[in-house]
Amino acid sequence: MKAARRSFLLGTASAVVFANCVPGARGLQAQELPYQSINLDWTDSARGRSVPARLYLPKAATAEQPVPLIIFSHGLGGSRNGYTYLGTHWASQGFASLHLQHVGSDRSLWSSGSPFALASRLQDAANDAEAIDRVHDLRFALDRVLSSELGSRLDGRRVVAAGHSYGANTSLIAAGATVSRNGGTIALREPRLSAAILISAPPFYGETSMRQILAPVQIPSLHITATEDIIRVPGYYSGAEDRLAVFEAVGGSRKMLAVFTGGSHSMFTDRTSPGGDLLNAQVKTATRELTSAFLNRVLGGDDSGLRDWPQRYATIVSRFIGTV
Repeated sequence: MKAARRSFLLGTASAVVFANCVPGARGLQAQELPYQSINLDWTDSARGRSVPARLYLPKAATAEQPVPLIIFSHGLGGSRNGYTYLGTHWASQGFASLHLQHVGSDRSLWSSGSPFALASRLQDAANDAEAIDRVHDLRFALDRVLSSELGSRLDGRRVVAAGHSYGANTSLIAAGATVSRNGGTIALREPRLSAAILISAPPFYGETSMRQILAPVQIPSLHITATEDIIRVPGYYSGAEDRLAVFEAVGGSRKMLAVFTGGSHSMFTDRTSPGGDLLNAQVKTATRELTSAFLNRVLGGDDSGLRDWPQRYATIVSRFIGTV
C-alpha cells in the first residue's frame, strides 16, 4: 500500500478472504425451510452503481405481522452469497436478513486482473470513496426493499445494521461514526437503524482518536471478536486489541462485547476451517445464538437468551462484558 494513501479501513483485506464460501449445509435444501432466499438485482441510477442483494425472508412474515430487518454488509472480497450461516439462522428465527454486495469491494477483486496485483487491488478497494459508497449502498437498499412489494412484510421501525470486518466499518458509519477528511466531516448516519451487530470491526485507518470517531454511535451495539482476531495484509497489521479499542470507543452506553478464545479473523465468514474445524463450528453456533439473543433483547425486550449465554459457552469465551 502506498504510505500516503488514507482510507477508512485497510485491515479488512485479510478476513475478508473467501468471505463468499458457503459451508456444507446443502442437506437442508431437501427439507421445508421456514424462509425464502430471494436474489435482488438493483441499480442506483443516481450513482450508476449496481447494488445486488439477497434477502432471507421468513415465510411467516405478512403485512399483518411484519418482521424486523437486518441489513448485512460483507467483508472485503465478499458477496451477497456469503455469511449464509447467519442469514439463514436469523430468518429461521423470524428476522429478515438482507445481504448486500458492494460492487467496488466484492468478490470480483479475486479475479479482475493479475494475481500478482491482488494485494494492490484489495488495498485500493479500502479507500474513502468506496467506504462512502458502501454506506450509500446500505441506504439505497433499505429504501428499495421497504418500498417494494416485499416491504409490507418488513418492519421499517426495527432495522439493524450488521457486518463483518469492512462490513462492520460500514455498519459503524451508518450507525453514526464520523470521520474527518480534508478539513470536513463525513457523517452518514442512517436514522432508521435501531441497533448494530459488529463482527471483527477494524479501526479506522489513519485516525489517532477512535473515541472522536465513534462517540456519536449511540444505538445499542453487539461486538464480536476473538483473541486471535488478527488482520495481516501486505503493509498492514492489526492486532486483536484493535477490536477491543473499537468497542471501548463507541459512545453509547448500551453495548456488549463477546471475545472468543483463539480462532481467527476469517473464522466468522462461511469458511469452515479457520481457527480449527471444531472451534470454528462451535463459534458459529455460539455467534448465531448470541446475535439472536441480542436482537430479541433490543427489538423485543426479551433478555432470556442473553442471561445464560456466557455460561453455556464458557469453554470457548474469553470475555463477555456490557449490557444492552
